[in-house]
Amino acid sequence: MTRLIQICLAVALLLPGAARADMEALYDAMGMERIIEIMREEGLSHGAEMSTDFLNGAGGSDWERAVDDIYDIEKMSATLKRGFSAALDGTDIDPLVAFFQSQTGAEIIALEISAREALLDEAVEEASVTQLQAAQEAGDPRLDLIGRYIETNDLVDSNVVGALNSNYAFYTGLADGGAFPFEMTQDQIIRDVWDQETEIRDETEEWINSYLLMAYQPLSDDQIKAYITLSETPEGTALNRALFEGFNEMFTEISRAMGLAASIYMGGQEL
Repeated sequence: MTRLIQICLAVALLLPGAARADMEALYDAMGMERIIEIMREEGLSHGAEMSTDFLNGAGGSDWERAVDDIYDIEKMSATLKRGFSAALDGTDIDPLVAFFQSQTGAEIIALEISAREALLDEAVEEASVTQLQAAQEAGDPRLDLIGRYIETNDLVDSNVVGALNSNYAFYTGLADGGAFPFEMTQDQIIRDVWDQETEIRDETEEWINSYLLMAYQPLSDDQIKAYITLSETPEGTALNRALFEGFNEMFTEISRAMGLAASIYMGGQEL
């Protein structure tokens, strides 16, 4: 039995049966399994881009198999669930389950997932940015409402921190795998990663605003306001924190593994 499975079982054993059932109900109502599947598709695409742009085609099918193993759905889900459940420990999640099982909550989740699926197509992603720019030029009041949602959930800063952590983990994986012809110190890694902060922030702001503008287009203002109201409650705040902690842990593990895998080819070795 792997250490990861042991940890997951230990967490499960600490939770009463009803609490586990409620947590599973929330996880399911938020469509997390489908989100994980989409993130795997995004990861495989990213791995293909890395093969061309970062590794100059090195690795071939071996690299593809390594990326496929790193973006394993079961491992990703297990890591996310562990962080998600731990962060929500002690929180009354009944109001959260009730919201996401309601008609409005279910519609919001369906739209978020549909938009995320659509953005797997680069042409759709470009069109969403064009739509955002047009809305900004026209002074579309929907942007103010989306801005309130983004600010309430601290989506920009939290995503920037997550991206910086992931980049740090990737560099650490490269360094630990011997990818660099010189010793890469922690200070150097931190400095190189931090130099990317401005670019990451700009890209994050554009992506979040264009994604939400597209995803929430069919919603009424009242539905978005109801989502904001939920986010402002202690339970909503705890949920937002749990999501970021769970995804941050998952992407940190993935990024370090990608760095280690890439280092093999940068060092001229084979898997």
